[in-house]
Amino acid sequence: MFSFAILGGILLNIGAYLTYKGNIYQAVIVYMFADLCWIIMAYEKKDFVGAGFIIVGTIFGFLAYLKMKDSEMNKSLNEEDA
Repeated sequence: MFSFAILGGILLNIGAYLTYKGNIYQAVIVYMFADLCWIIMAYEKKDFVGAGFIIVGTIFGFLAYLKMKDSEMNKSLNEEDA
């Protein structure tokens, strides 16, 4: 049986691979599912402060994803565009 920690770790590795391959948007979605696993894990351990921090970080990550998706980031990974 998989624990939420194992599932979150697997998703983290998949997200890192997608990031490496340049599939940033898909990677962010996978990272969000990993965050959900860690929120559940923290809640099960009754670590409500930890769950709160994970939730806040996930919200900021989701907002950044929306900005990237709508091309509002105004940032580039290319040095000549910076």
